[in-house]
Amino acid sequence: MLSNFTPIKRFLAKKQKQNRPIPQWIRMKTGNKIRYNSKRRHWRRTKLGL
Repeated sequence: MLSNFTPIKRFLAKKQKQNRPIPQWIRMKTGNKIRYNSKRRHWRRTKLGL
């Protein structure tokens, strides 16, 4: 079904997947140096520029 997506839908789907917290095992693996996802985006504050 992904091949039937329009480019905009595919772009939005990718951004939706990127917008999540980091897994807990990464925090443990890095010794808590990486605490949160710095590229996190809020739908109202930061727009995607479409």
